[in-house]
Amino acid sequence: MDVQQTPLTGVAVITPSRLADHRGFFSESYSIQALASHGITTSFVQDNHTISMVHGAIHGPQFQAPPRAQGKLVRCGRGALFDVAVDIRKGSPTYGQWFGVELSFENGKQLLVPVGFAHGFVTRAPETEIIYKCTDYYAQETEGAVAWNDPEVGIDWGLGDMTPVLSDKDANAPFLADLNSPFTFESV
Repeated sequence: MDVQQTPLTGVAVITPSRLADHRGFFSESYSIQALASHGITTSFVQDNHTISMVHGAIHGPQFQAPPRAQGKLVRCGRGALFDVAVDIRKGSPTYGQWFGVELSFENGKQLLVPVGFAHGFVTRAPETEIIYKCTDYYAQETEGAVAWNDPEVGIDWGLGDMTPVLSDKDANAPFLADLNSPFTFESV
């Protein structure tokens, strides 16, 4: 398992090994022991599987607030997506900064998004499947989001001239400057 740290402390790109032959491949996509050998401790309680039917669908960046805050380990089961983590921890030296990576079935990469970061993605292909582990259960009443097009954050979604496909929630999310983040750098 290859683990690459990113400029955002705690956010990591994880690429499990694949053992391949003429029939296909085998991959251990998650191992507490393998991650611990890289200094990463996890305690996931729920797996989610979603599909986006269209190219250019943006989800998020979203988060769950304490006491139901979620860390995530995200991978692509089919298709491709550009996955993003945004630091929303007040007092963090990287507050408002983002990191993104292409996740696809072909490259097998995963993104570890810790508590204190908003998570979002844009699909790069129709019928893209996103599979992710969460450190806490879904709790709608704790949901929050940051505007996908916030100029302060400045995420480059790589859309070109394409108009993104958004939910009402994501289309109406506040800018980071208007968000009273429930996370602080010291408490995460």
